[in-house]
Amino acid sequence: MDQARSNLRQRIRRQRRVRKPLRGTPERPRLSVRRSHKHIYAQIIDDTSGRTLAAASTVEPQLKTTVSFGGNKDAATAIGKTVAERAKAAGVSQVCFDRGPCRYHGRVAALADAAREAGLEF
Repeated sequence: MDQARSNLRQRIRRQRRVRKPLRGTPERPRLSVRRSHKHIYAQIIDDTSGRTLAAASTVEPQLKTTVSFGGNKDAATAIGKTVAERAKAAGVSQVCFDRGPCRYHGRVAALADAAREAGLEF
């Protein structure tokens, strides 16, 4: 089997295993994190209605000016603070954290810690 296909299947299995017990409700939506090599993205999602309540990423023009490079811990911290502020504005105070197939380490942990410091409860 092709190694790239095998890696993709393993990544999808990890993502499904992590996401299976998590369901975003209106009272406690899901904070979903996705990272690439250059950027990091965060969304707060209500799965029952299928709506994104708040989102932030390093590709946004407002955040590009404050962050020099989107693929480091400083950028993840900025995104965590921003998504928490936008969630508060949308009336969300509690979330369940969805790390996807990524380990809770490095940029993902930095984003989560910044969101907690900004007032979100996990």
